[in-house]
Amino acid sequence: MPYLPVNGVEHYYEWVTQGGLPPTPGKPVLVFIHGWAGSARYWETTAQALCDRYDCLLYDMRGFGRSPVPPQQRPEILAKGYELETFADDLDALLTGLGLAQVDLNAHSMGASVAVFFLNRYCDRVRRAILTCNGVFEYDRVAFDAFHRFGQYVVQFRPPWMAKIPLASRFFMARFLSRPIPAAEKQAFLQDFLDADYDIALGTIFTSVSQRATEVMPQEFAQISVPTLLVAGEYDQITPAELGRRAALLNFNLRYALIPNTGHFPMLEAPQLYLEAVNRFLAHSWTAPLSVSPPSPVPASAD
Repeated sequence: MPYLPVNGVEHYYEWVTQGGLPPTPGKPVLVFIHGWAGSARYWETTAQALCDRYDCLLYDMRGFGRSPVPPQQRPEILAKGYELETFADDLDALLTGLGLAQVDLNAHSMGASVAVFFLNRYCDRVRRAILTCNGVFEYDRVAFDAFHRFGQYVVQFRPPWMAKIPLASRFFMARFLSRPIPAAEKQAFLQDFLDADYDIALGTIFTSVSQRATEVMPQEFAQISVPTLLVAGEYDQITPAELGRRAALLNFNLRYALIPNTGHFPMLEAPQLYLEAVNRFLAHSWTAPLSVSPPSPVPASAD
């Protein structure tokens, strides 16, 4: 498996290309960023569907999936903190290490927040972006405190034997989905969750859902200067679709697509509808600013 040292951590990455060949010089690159406690694995089918036009780069963020924190450097790595901007810096270093000057992005959930920071800090490296299941939310101290307490309990209680319990993956994924996905995908999600670094998984819960995030993220969305599509799942319980719609209204460079009858993983729950919205967006040769009128939805037809 290929790894690249990035800011003290060996980052796992892989290429999904047409015919499994090495990346083609001059062919556009689409980078996929996974969400909290996940890995690049759940992006593989989407990347396969787009690799005729893009060389697709998938990677696991620091502390997640196949990019563990090395024990001998653990104090130094954890001292960097858990702010999502630091993961954007990791991506910049990864692209530099791979010799990639400019890319497109497709990011999900917490990874989409990382992508927003990347878009504004390294805007010269991105042509356009797709942000799936992300948005802006308001601060609610009581709700946030309850979420943090529950999140801490969930991260602490992760016995390895959980992966061997029949139907454990089904119950684990129930809150995330509105439509069924293959059992193997559910099992992979559970395994990624069990493998996630304790400190980084817990730390990013507090930085992703925080008073600071409610103050900073609207400003970050408003500053995005490249064409960007926000994709929402109609029945997403983790990041409700309305939060993505609110974010799209902050900036003329943003477009919004609602995928019907899906939850937090529309790319897996309704892959054809998801790809239809993505392909429609990618087919436009937009340059910033996209328009001088309020952003309108990118329609996705029914099954």
